Amino acid sequence: MTIAEISNQIIDEFASYEEWIDKYAYLIELGKECPVIDEKEKTESNLIKGCQSRVWLSCQYRDGNLYFSADSDAVITKGIISLLIRAYNGQRPDDIIAAEPTFIDQIGLKEHLSPTRSNGLTSMIKQIKMYAIAFKMKEQ
Repeated sequence: MTIAEISNQIIDEFASYEEWIDKYAYLIELGKECPVIDEKEKTESNLIKGCQSRVWLSCQYRDGNLYFSADSDAVITKGIISLLIRAYNGQRPDDIIAAEPTFIDQIGLKEHLSPTRSNGLTSMIKQIKMYAIAFKMKEQ
């Protein structure tokens, strides 16, 4: 599936919940399904800067695609990174670089986060894009 197709699925899933308390509960459930980072990869270099919570993100390059795993010490944050991984996992670096995460605004996530969590979300997206740029440069 493309990033746009996955994004549309996410938008549809969140639209089925009317109250934000239910959307937060769904985020927590998504966090439980997050591809968990290997303990040995919970290093300072994989720690995302700018997050209130501790969030580790690892990226592997296989067969032209990027595969992410992550963990966080906060359940909502783990749900957020899980959502991003779902959108970008298994995608080509070029596609990740070109994709704008408009689904975040469309589901209303950013407006329902505290300023520090919103900054963390921005940092997570930035880190995913940085991995894509780094691996794209290695391809050339």
